[in-house]
Amino acid sequence: MYLLGESHAQAPAGERFRAMIRKGEILGIPGTHNGLCSLQAKRAGFKAVYLSGAAVSASMGLPDLGILTIEDMAFYIRQVSRASGLPVLVDGDTGYGEALNVMNMVRCFEDAGAGAVHLEDQILPKKCGHLSDKKLASRDDMAAKVAAAARARRHLFIIARTDAAASEGLDGAVERAKAYLAAGADAIFPEALTDEGMFREFARRIDAPLLANMTEFGRTPFFTAEQFKEMGYRMVIWPVSSLRVSAKASECLYANIRDAGSTEALLAQMQTRAELYDLIGYHHFEALDQSIARSIIP
Repeated sequence: MYLLGESHAQAPAGERFRAMIRKGEILGIPGTHNGLCSLQAKRAGFKAVYLSGAAVSASMGLPDLGILTIEDMAFYIRQVSRASGLPVLVDGDTGYGEALNVMNMVRCFEDAGAGAVHLEDQILPKKCGHLSDKKLASRDDMAAKVAAAARARRHLFIIARTDAAASEGLDGAVERAKAYLAAGADAIFPEALTDEGMFREFARRIDAPLLANMTEFGRTPFFTAEQFKEMGYRMVIWPVSSLRVSAKASECLYANIRDAGSTEALLAQMQTRAELYDLIGYHHFEALDQSIARSIIP
């Protein structure tokens, strides 16, 4: 937990993220759509967290159609990074424009505390990778964005996402991945693969760290982190899970208040005040404030 008054001198987030990838183990990266969730993920033992454009959009009451701005995402990066102190992998969508926009995004995300970003090869209006009728940028245009990101970064770990499997087949996705690696990507994210055979074949043909997306209600069947590791993947994200669970719980809450006029029946499902204060370090902040504000008698 980030606590005021404590020293937090450590390597940049991108360097810490890169070091975890070098270990060769599977890095589980749960989605945390706000600072509180990032604290819960850290307490559960995770070493990195993910910030999804879809989750941020939904939390703002918007669809995931490329509406967010760089500053919208930077606001959430800052709170998740500050709260947890963990390296944050950020959904960079299509880079918010062309090469210069991508370079600006990289610097803004680094300044906000991001450790890694993934860029995708769709064009606007972009869609969730598990929906139909996605339109792709040319391979060369996407490679230029990757090169721009690599040139602008100081430490950020850059992951190139390709959505080509749905429209160009596995061969097309592999060729795009190779071009993006040549342009400077550190890792590849093949989106919306539909079976174990595709995951294995892609990993066999691409010599680079790979990221798998274990989203619910999509085209990818359920696999565990260990299964992805065995198939040749170094990272797995659960991008919108925290938002989905939270949204379902709040939906139940509002219905109960409407129907019963009370929240009493849901107390067992609530985090207590004591549990919340412990999670956010309330008493540390309170003690720090008192130590600073204490009057000194001359």
